Amino acid sequence: MPSPAVLFEHARPLPVESPTPAPTGPAALAAALAAASHRWLDRVRYRPLSRWTQLLEAADAALLLHPDLHGDLAGAQIWVLSWLPGQGTPLHDHGRSAGALAVVRGVLTERVVATGPSGVHETTARLGSDRLRQFGEHYVHQVTNEDDEPAVSVHVYTPALREMNTYDVQRGRLLHTGTEKAGVDW
Repeated sequence: MPSPAVLFEHARPLPVESPTPAPTGPAALAAALAAASHRWLDRVRYRPLSRWTQLLEAADAALLLHPDLHGDLAGAQIWVLSWLPGQGTPLHDHGRSAGALAVVRGVLTERVVATGPSGVHETTARLGSDRLRQFGEHYVHQVTNEDDEPAVSVHVYTPALREMNTYDVQRGRLLHTGTEKAGVDW
């Protein structure tokens, strides 16, 4: 078996099937990679102590995508993540990066926190394999696998993820608690 670090070692380019241009952007990339999951899902790994993450290089992603989406890979960063029951993220944003996430297997729970003139507003949504979440920069959320089964998701960021800010909600206010930097903290 190939190394688990090589997620898409044997992928072949998808045939061009439609003359109609496909939607573009991070959401289109995440949706297309989720739709092609039958070609890579068997390479996902699970870690009991923390989420498993794998950066997907643009050249590898191109092998799985319709050529109409290849231009969107420039400047995008793609991650595949696995989530065992109970695993999750802290409340965070993606700095100056916008993006999208698609759940490929299982169900993830997303807590979204927004601030406005009336204070902090929180919502929670269950994201299954039929859901795609698109978000702008400084979108504050927390993602957790609260179910009994493992989950897998694809995340696309543009521009590439360089920082993640963490937060806490205290006394009705959203408080910045830290910043993690690419190349230093992950």
